[in-house]
Amino acid sequence: MSDDAIVNDTFAAKFATEKDSPYTRWVADEGLDIIAAHYVPDLRTVELKPWERRGGRGVFINHEASRVSNDCYVCEIPAGGALAPQRQLFEEMILVLDGHGSTRVWNDAGGEVTFEWGPGALFAIPLNANHQHFNGSGRTTARFVASTNMPPVINLYDDVDFVFGTSKDFPGRFNGEPDYFAPSGEQKGLLLDTNFVADAVNLPLIEAKERGAGGGHIRFAMAKGSMNSHISQFPTRTYKKGHRHGPGAHVIILSGTGYSLMWPEGEEPKRYDWGPGTLIVPPNLWFHQHFNTGTEPGRYLAFKHEAVSLRNAQGVPKAWISRRIGGDQIDYADEAPLVRETFRKALAEHGEEPQMDAAYEAELATLPPRP
Repeated sequence: MSDDAIVNDTFAAKFATEKDSPYTRWVADEGLDIIAAHYVPDLRTVELKPWERRGGRGVFINHEASRVSNDCYVCEIPAGGALAPQRQLFEEMILVLDGHGSTRVWNDAGGEVTFEWGPGALFAIPLNANHQHFNGSGRTTARFVASTNMPPVINLYDDVDFVFGTSKDFPGRFNGEPDYFAPSGEQKGLLLDTNFVADAVNLPLIEAKERGAGGGHIRFAMAKGSMNSHISQFPTRTYKKGHRHGPGAHVIILSGTGYSLMWPEGEEPKRYDWGPGTLIVPPNLWFHQHFNTGTEPGRYLAFKHEAVSLRNAQGVPKAWISRRIGGDQIDYADEAPLVRETFRKALAEHGEEPQMDAAYEAELATLPPRP
């Protein structure tokens, strides 16, 4: 059976017109491509096309299974240049990949804030706020990756002028507060309530033993939006617990080297090697699991829409809860033998051995009984 459930062309032709949408037509009208992939080896080198309207270069990267919930795009700002100003009736979160620069954000009421950014900076654009990105270098380009909930908005209204041209402030989201993009925030459990992170690669994290392997974790609520993101990290020669969730999580490797396994239930996992800049987009309800085979902690950022997070009645994501009690996380004790064997072989290639015994042992103390 095919992993992507591909049918014959005659069957597929019956639904061909439904694959097109106002969103995909908009991307084409912008002169850009959509890479229909759930794996991109390096966002820093992926090929871009001229984006005339914005004055830079860009490409959209979206697997078909994610396209109706949120999207991802990479954009480059020319040396000594700036992107055209824009406002939009959708949310956007940005990670700077390369370069230094600044962003100006303002509303119709006259509130205005400008802040600077560099590699690893993470921030969000407030809903329908005017904004413009500037490259601070006259010699090198700047590049960022962004995730938005544009697809359902454009598909709902099918009116580009309305989505990008509506004069409406949302003062509850942004009102020109001088410290709006200050690199600080209030910590609420795992959630950091902030609008700007200066360095996502080195941001201190909070212990999250529930995900296994003694890792750290932090979650973000930015610009009072419905989109969210999180950073996870795990030690060298360890791996996270396998889990699944809804569509649209765009996982970007910030540091470390390793690989991920992804698979739909009942099928064999496929391996995807990663390093800094790699993008992995798990399709809807595919299990996936991340393995650190390098010499430094592995850290990744996941952009996602709240629709990704299937939760229990207490508000806990099911991806954090054991399958033994109805969640979507695979306990170490229940993983397929292939998982450990693949990891052992991957480390052996570098003369190393897994450091997982402590994680296996720690799990036993809280492991629910089998149903």
